[in-house]
Amino acid sequence: MYIERERDRRERDREPDRRIREREREEEAKAKEKARVEKLVEREREKELDAIKEQYLGGKKPKKRVIRPSEKFRFSFDWENTEDTSRDMNALYQNPHEAQLLFGRGFRAGMDRREQKKQAAKHERETRDEIRRKDGVVERPEEAAAQKVREEAADAYDSFDMRVDRHWSDKRLEEMSERDWRIFREDFNISYKGSRIPRPMRSWGESKLSSELLKAVERAGYKKPSPIQMAAIPLGLQQRDVIGIAETGSGKTAAFVLPMLAYISRLPPMSEENETEGPYAVVMAPTRELAQQIEEETVKFAHYLGFRVTSIVGGQSIEEQGLKITQGCEIVIATPGRLIDCLERRYAVLNQCNYVVLDEADRMIDMGFEPQVAGVLDAMPSSNLKPENEEEELDEKKIYRTTYMFSATMPPGVERLARKYLRNPVVVTIGTAGKTTDLISQHVIMMKESEKFFRLQKLLDELDDKTAIVFVNTKKNCDSIAKNLDKAGYRVTTLHGGKSQEQREISLEGFRAKRYNVLVATDVVGRGIDIPDVAHVINYDMPKHIEMYTHRIGRTGRAGKSGVATSFLTLHDTDVFYDLKQMLVQSNSAVPPELARHEASRFKPGTVPDRPPRHSDTVYIN
Repeated sequence: MYIERERDRRERDREPDRRIREREREEEAKAKEKARVEKLVEREREKELDAIKEQYLGGKKPKKRVIRPSEKFRFSFDWENTEDTSRDMNALYQNPHEAQLLFGRGFRAGMDRREQKKQAAKHERETRDEIRRKDGVVERPEEAAAQKVREEAADAYDSFDMRVDRHWSDKRLEEMSERDWRIFREDFNISYKGSRIPRPMRSWGESKLSSELLKAVERAGYKKPSPIQMAAIPLGLQQRDVIGIAETGSGKTAAFVLPMLAYISRLPPMSEENETEGPYAVVMAPTRELAQQIEEETVKFAHYLGFRVTSIVGGQSIEEQGLKITQGCEIVIATPGRLIDCLERRYAVLNQCNYVVLDEADRMIDMGFEPQVAGVLDAMPSSNLKPENEEEELDEKKIYRTTYMFSATMPPGVERLARKYLRNPVVVTIGTAGKTTDLISQHVIMMKESEKFFRLQKLLDELDDKTAIVFVNTKKNCDSIAKNLDKAGYRVTTLHGGKSQEQREISLEGFRAKRYNVLVATDVVGRGIDIPDVAHVINYDMPKHIEMYTHRIGRTGRAGKSGVATSFLTLHDTDVFYDLKQMLVQSNSAVPPELARHEASRFKPGTVPDRPPRHSDTVYIN
């Protein structure tokens, strides 16, 4: 009983607390509900106010965009549709009025004249038909014939219809004006010095070569003549003496070979009676490799005409070469030293030779061949020299001595030969003398001598299946670098003047066939040698003269293909700093900062730079 009374008492004590908590809970729920209702009422009131503002004030104004100073004066190319005044948007332009020109009496500028003539003829016909219809008159036959003639004349091209938009390439040869020829020469960067210069040829069909030679050109795969061929071949066909200056890889060989073959075609065929009198033409080159390359190019055309070509170079039996000449050949390609030896030993004579080519004439003079070249030219008959009077006309039926001289520069020795043996020569320049082709990407790297071989290996590792020529200045260095590269696992061969002729031919043939992909060479390969698809030329040793640098890097970027030339430069090469910097600037190539800042690159060697007077320069006069 006691326990039950105690439990009832505790229940009575807890009852007020429970009621208080329930009352608080109810009041809290009522407060939340009231707040929610007030929020809904406030939201509805805001919507109502927004609706009133939109109705009477046009809604909320957009926020004003702050225009930056850089955008304030910037021209905007956007416009609204309402600002469009094009024909399809503006009704004013739906039916524009076109001026009707009466019976072709005038033309509007800026429009095709022939089309205007057609429209004028059509308008005239429609006008006449309308007048006859109103008057009830029938068109007479003679009037119909006259109208037909006028319409045909409107379609025809007359002399007054100036087609200013036609390029020279769209014109026939007889349509070419003096302005067209000037544009043609500018397009191919051809310039002349001389008198009575014939027009250059635009294509092989306009070359005036014989049909046999044109077939030979086609079989040789020559699709389009190069600029030097366009300019030099017409001169050779007119028996003019030529001095040609063109960049490397420009097709100079065909420029003198084709006129030479055309000249030989006019002469009596070789027979037992005249075989002992010597060849009809002689080509001289400074090195054996260049001579043999010219021989290959000449045979490519000559064998279609039945002409024999013989090369006379060092490193081979002079007796065998002399025998080949006495057995008869139309063309001899030789180095000056070996040819003069054959003449002095009576293995060969030049009694009927009246066509001579000096390829790389400046290189032959640099190598000390001037006496030999002069001796060969003096051994030729002088009775067929052209008259010295420039105004005297040449007899087309007579055979004159024709001399071609290709040279990158004109040193005193070359000038002496030109003055003595050439008659009123025409100087043909393609591009700028001594300038490299734009297809060659030139890179120059300043470094120490000890860093060269490591950098060379890095460049050769990037070759893949391509080929590269590495140029050095000495035979000893050439063999040393090739030996180290061979140990490093590269497929390398060498070429320099210390090798026999057979070894040089094996090296060149292996490099051309890509059995070797690296050729380490001296300047024997630097000029004239044509090795196809050389991707990279590396000047391990910088040459002493900028002309040789030009010829070295010219072994790549040939026949329209691009190439890369990289040169290692050290502080021992200061003699060439100035010329190298000028060449890099002219070709838009990067100039290393070390080269640009160096004192030797600012002034040409041998010149005294302008400077302010020093105290030691002061002269005191009593």
